[in-house]
Amino acid sequence: MFNPEEMPIFPSISLKPEVTEYLKSIFLNKEVLAVVGQQEAEHRFQKLLTCLSHPPSYTCVRASTHLAPLEEIRHKLQEELKKQQMGSSSAEEAPIQILPHPRIADVLLLPVEGPRPVKQLGSEVLVGAQCGSAVLRGAHVFAPGIIASPKHMKVGDKVSVFSDLEGRCTRGATSFQGNKVFVGNGVAEMDRSSIFCTDEPTRGVGVRMVEPLYRSPSFDGVLPDLAFLQNLPSVVVGHVLGPQPGERILDMCAAPGGKTCHIAALMGDQGAVVALDRIRNKIDHIFQNAQMLHLQSIKAYCFNSTQAVSSEPAQESEGPPFPPESFDRVLLDAPCSGLGQRPNMASTWSLKEICSYPPLQRKLFQAAVRSLKKGGILVYSTCTVTLAENEEQVAWALNTFPCLTLQPQDPHIGSEGMLGAGLSPEQLRLLQRFSPELSWDPTETSIPLSCRADKDTIGFFIAKFMKN
Repeated sequence: MFNPEEMPIFPSISLKPEVTEYLKSIFLNKEVLAVVGQQEAEHRFQKLLTCLSHPPSYTCVRASTHLAPLEEIRHKLQEELKKQQMGSSSAEEAPIQILPHPRIADVLLLPVEGPRPVKQLGSEVLVGAQCGSAVLRGAHVFAPGIIASPKHMKVGDKVSVFSDLEGRCTRGATSFQGNKVFVGNGVAEMDRSSIFCTDEPTRGVGVRMVEPLYRSPSFDGVLPDLAFLQNLPSVVVGHVLGPQPGERILDMCAAPGGKTCHIAALMGDQGAVVALDRIRNKIDHIFQNAQMLHLQSIKAYCFNSTQAVSSEPAQESEGPPFPPESFDRVLLDAPCSGLGQRPNMASTWSLKEICSYPPLQRKLFQAAVRSLKKGGILVYSTCTVTLAENEEQVAWALNTFPCLTLQPQDPHIGSEGMLGAGLSPEQLRLLQRFSPELSWDPTETSIPLSCRADKDTIGFFIAKFMKN
């Protein structure tokens, strides 16, 4: 696979010490230790920190099966990626494999090759941490993500790309000696002056990656209406919600609209999907995605979801706030600490910032319950790994709202809930936690991708409730 002596490889996510200790206390809590023991619990925790800094071993694509059959989309995608290969240095490589997911009918899986033994060059380009993570998942370097470059960089220069882990590099610098990590080699598509010496923000590809540390196809402009990049657990959420044609559904924290559009597609675009988000330009993204995917049933509003329900019963409202019990189903994909996102090589968040999310999540949850009809379904999800934002929120919800009961999830391809929140074994089995540390191994290639994909995901959590 690779020789660590030939290639620098980021071993684990870089966190503030207080955050590391907080996470360790979660994964080594008394209930966990009583079941798996100290050694296994510590092993799993270290494995989690390592896997968070690496991308999953596959790319997940949600196919727009409301527009075309899966096999047709798969064939078109294969043809587009073949053209991409022919125009790159990978032209002689085997065609990219595209596999349908064995249990989820609108998901295609593409294997990711890496980490690969890529040798660093003398000329360095520095990008922001978010851009660096995108490169690890197959993207090229777009000009806004470039922070520093060689003084005389010209179009056609071969450069090594590094990610600034702590955000400490000054924009426009010619070099940087701080905490950075190598993500691959590319060819400059712009010279330095075009990137840094213009009054208007520069757009377009600044560095085209030719030797990425992880090889994965770029989806820039590839079948935008048929192939939507989305993490597997995020696709699972839509199926667990189970939207039906003709229903009225609320997506409380909807931007950028991937789950919103998936809900509308699963309904056959028949019914109403109301999407809320607090930030105006994010609402524009939702509309853009809906238009691109030819979905008419989505209505998006710039609104604070904690205030989504009016205090007085009233006639059904077109926009927020809504009367109580207005929706058949509600998705609360809550704002969270995001500590399950991959790849994430570094987080500069303090423990105070991470612990600020549970109170907000509970305010949103209260609004979600009030907005839901009797007999309706509420799905709560996060992309983080903490107990306080996941299982502890479920325990609080069941205690606070006697009208709620946990429901089975379909599909259930993740693990059960984590010990430590005082939930019963039966309740934990009804939860779905995607925990990559339980199976992740970057050197394991003998397991079929369709089996690996269900475990090698971002960290994610799903709970499904019915309002009795």
